[in-house]
Amino acid sequence: MVPPEADDQALVEACRHGDRQAFRLLTQRYQRKVYSIAYGFLRNPEDALDVVQESFIKVHRYLHNFEGNSSFYTWLYRIVTNLCIDHIRKNRRHKELEFDDGLRHDDDGDTAFVPPSPLGDPASLVQRREILEAVQDGLQHLSDKHRAVIVMRELQGMSYEEMARTMGCSKGTIMSRLFHARRNMQRLLTERLGYVPSGPTGGADEDSDAERVPAPQPMLP
Repeated sequence: MVPPEADDQALVEACRHGDRQAFRLLTQRYQRKVYSIAYGFLRNPEDALDVVQESFIKVHRYLHNFEGNSSFYTWLYRIVTNLCIDHIRKNRRHKELEFDDGLRHDDDGDTAFVPPSPLGDPASLVQRREILEAVQDGLQHLSDKHRAVIVMRELQGMSYEEMARTMGCSKGTIMSRLFHARRNMQRLLTERLGYVPSGPTGGADEDSDAERVPAPQPMLP
């Protein structure tokens, strides 16, 4: 049995030999980071937790394919981001079906009354929803590398050094990718909304604090 302080590679090797405690240690070590990545993409705590579950199921299933050419975290990060993109695509299709179904059945001519929201101005809430949907849609149209740096920097608040280690490249490469990713995202948001919103992915001050995300509930006892 490997000790809790063992490095990732030792834990991976132990997992490959059937050590369930080693897999539990890997899960506990990266659960919060995986949740943060998923929440950065999905902006929904329940959806993010679903992706956390799916991610570690995939890790367990395909751990024998991990060759060690990159770090375990880099390999895990790619699994999480791919699951997030799949989730966004499926969710968007589901919303489109619901919208179409509502149009087909809403033929009585009455306008529904929307009560004032206790959370604030309804117009502001609608605008925030539109921005969120535009950002999620924009992420799908970015390249994998540009999508990754946007999420890591703007939504997770990672430093350039942390991003470089995760992506396996230099800090200068990260800064260049982020510059072009921001420019592409601003173009996509302008096409969708007619303007570039302030905040993450839309002209944010790159030194501003990252938005806090709710802490995940423990997945394992």
